[in-house]
Amino acid sequence: MTGVPVRVGRMSLRAHPRAIVVVVALLAATSGLAVLEMLTGDFPLTYTQLVDTLGGAGTGGQKYVVFDLRLPRVAVAVLVGAALGISGAIFQSLSRNPLGSPDIIGFASGSATGAILVLVVFGGGITQIALGSILGGIAAAVAVYGLAHRTGVQGYRLILIGIGVTAVLGSLNTYILTRAGLRQAQAAQVWLVGSLNGRGWSEVLPVAVALVLLLPAGVVLGRKLNLLEMGDETATMLGVRVESTRLLLVVVSVALTAVATACAGPIAFVALAAPQLARRLAGSSGPALLPAAAMGAALLLGGDVLSQRAFGQNALPVGVATAALGGVYLAWLLATEWRSGRR
Repeated sequence: MTGVPVRVGRMSLRAHPRAIVVVVALLAATSGLAVLEMLTGDFPLTYTQLVDTLGGAGTGGQKYVVFDLRLPRVAVAVLVGAALGISGAIFQSLSRNPLGSPDIIGFASGSATGAILVLVVFGGGITQIALGSILGGIAAAVAVYGLAHRTGVQGYRLILIGIGVTAVLGSLNTYILTRAGLRQAQAAQVWLVGSLNGRGWSEVLPVAVALVLLLPAGVVLGRKLNLLEMGDETATMLGVRVESTRLLLVVVSVALTAVATACAGPIAFVALAAPQLARRLAGSSGPALLPAAAMGAALLLGGDVLSQRAFGQNALPVGVATAALGGVYLAWLLATEWRSGRR
């Protein structure tokens, strides 16, 4: 799929018609899910009431439900899902492996460790927990990247070392929880599940800023991902500065994962599944960053609608729903890889 050349200023891009159709369809699906999320719940609204409220004409109660409860939750789901989709697409392309996802290779676990340390050891508040999550994700990424670097970073080394770091951090998290008080352990465990409950505009802003700053950088650098997937030697011959480009892409991906985790907790499997599903729908041989972002937003918002609306009063955190769906997807992916003869 060669695409149609498009020139924006000094930058030349290629637009793929099928990928554009997929992005538009996913955005339409996400919009439908957002409307469903805001109409339903303990305080149901009609479509007319929703439109009136968004236009400023609703009652005080309707404005509270829409603007303070539901709209920020939808915004966090969309933005966090998009960030995880892009991050997963970058790492799967860099590692040339569908298992190369931030939650598989330790970055999400590092963010969780940072948040738990701040919560349990230092007794920090929401802002400090978010900062600890970001710093923990960065520290884990530095550790994985440094250990995997041997005259260049090979995909299989990145994944194997990342899985090992994930196991170590998981054990550390469990140990910290055993040393915490009951209230601290409960709060940490709730955060570890990954949830959109209680999320407001204060969580929307940081992930929105991260996407505004990092998405253009990811798209520009993403043009070189196709060349990196051909191998370091080929990419070097085609003029790509392999190590510096790879490092910049890692920074973009880790930053997106860390901010997303800080805002919503460690949401499982969105970064793993969204890029692969987007590639298949778009028919792309490359990373398909924008379709992956749209798919991530649709998956996370869809998971939230399912977890909140399908179980009545026993609503589940969205992290439980994505983990359950992701487990099925991971089993299918491993079976597919096994049948194709790839290890």
